[in-house]
Amino acid sequence: MAPDPEGPAVPPDAAVVVFDGVCNLCNGLVQFLLPRDPAGRLNFAALQSEAGRALLARHGIDAAAADTVVLVEGDRAYTKSDAAIRIAELLGWPYRAARIGRILPRAVRDRLYDVVAANRYDWFGRKDQCMVPDEDVSDRFLS
Repeated sequence: MAPDPEGPAVPPDAAVVVFDGVCNLCNGLVQFLLPRDPAGRLNFAALQSEAGRALLARHGIDAAAADTVVLVEGDRAYTKSDAAIRIAELLGWPYRAARIGRILPRAVRDRLYDVVAANRYDWFGRKDQCMVPDEDVSDRFLS
């Protein structure tokens, strides 16, 4: 079944990190972000979930071909290195310092990102199923 193109209702001031729910590296990123975002500004959706697929479809990104973390913020979708830098900015200091990475051309940053993305399962492994969030943060996960 195709995802609803309207997608899930997301609060206007929220940002949603769409991540590969079976990727150990991606799950590690989510586990890293949760305690560093106590205000709960970041929400999460596995790209395998209906919510994740709908958010990607809304922004013209093919979920089957998505080889990137995607940050959806308002009407904008950030991918690859732009997503990583924007997520760091949203966390505040000291993570905001990652914006210095923008001095590198996007093509260079994204090439480095692509190398890690292409090897993430070999280097970090994968799960058989998407992670199940702890009860205290489950309201931040869209399904």
